[in-house]
Amino acid sequence: MNTEEKSDTQLKQTLRNVIFGTETPQGKRFDIILMICIVLSVVLIFIDTIESINQQYGELINIAEWSFTVLFTVEYILRLYCSLNRIHYAHSFFGIVDLVSILPSYLGLIFPGANVALALRVLRLFRVFRVLKLMRYLRDGHLLLKAMVQSSRKVFMFFFSVSLIIMVLSVIMYVVEGPNNGFTSIPKSMYWTVVTITTVGYGDITPQTPLGQGIAALTMLIGYSIIAIPTGILTAEISHEMVRTRDLRKCSNCGKKGHDNDADYCNHCGSELEKL
Repeated sequence: MNTEEKSDTQLKQTLRNVIFGTETPQGKRFDIILMICIVLSVVLIFIDTIESINQQYGELINIAEWSFTVLFTVEYILRLYCSLNRIHYAHSFFGIVDLVSILPSYLGLIFPGANVALALRVLRLFRVFRVLKLMRYLRDGHLLLKAMVQSSRKVFMFFFSVSLIIMVLSVIMYVVEGPNNGFTSIPKSMYWTVVTITTVGYGDITPQTPLGQGIAALTMLIGYSIIAIPTGILTAEISHEMVRTRDLRKCSNCGKKGHDNDADYCNHCGSELEKL
C-alpha cells in the first residue's frame, strides 16, 4: 500500500469514527450537533408555512434551509465515502431517509412546490434511537407491530361490519331527511354517518325531522357501543404476544417464572438466572 492509499484509508477510518461512531467522543459530539441541525431545519420548515413569518423572513429562512441542505448533502456524501459497505448503507432505512431529506430541495429547482416535502426531514430524528442508545426499546415497538398484524383479520371484519352499518344508516338518512335538509346525496349522508358514529359531530349537517333526530341518537349510541372494540382486540393480542415472548426459565431461588428473554436476574428476588 503506497502513501496515498494509506492516507486515504486513514481518512476513511477517521471519518467513520466520527460519523458512524456512536461510542467515540468525536462521534457523540457529531451526533449531538447533527440532531441540533436536524431539529433547527425542521423548525424552519414548519414556521415557513406561517404566512406572516414567510412574508417577513422568507428570504432568510430560504437561505438557512439551503445551508442545512448543503450541510446534509455533504454529510450524506461523506457517509457513502467512508462506509464499509456503501450499497448496504444506501439501501438501509437511515440511508434512504438521509437521501429523501435532501432530494426535495434539488427537485424544487425543477418542479416548483416539491420542496414542501422537506418536512420529511423530520424522519431523520429517528437517529435519536442510536444516539441515546434506545434501540433496545424498538423491541417493544416490534411487539406492538406483531400484535397489530395478528389482529388484522379481526379488525378488518370489525371495520367491514361497521362499513355495512354506515351504508345502511346513510341510505335511511338520505331517504328520511333528503336534499332539503343538507343530505344531498348518499355519499354526503355517509360523511354525516361517519362523523356521528365516531362521536365527532362537526355539526355542519344536522337532521331536522323528528325521525331523523331519532336515528341520529341511535347512531350516536351505536358509536359509543362499538368504539372500544378495536382497542379491546388489539389489547388482547398485545397480551398474548407478551405471554409468548416471556421466558419460561424458573428462578432457582424463589421459583418465579415469566422473565424477559434477555433477563440475567430474577425480577422478583434478584437472583441470577440460568443462561439460555
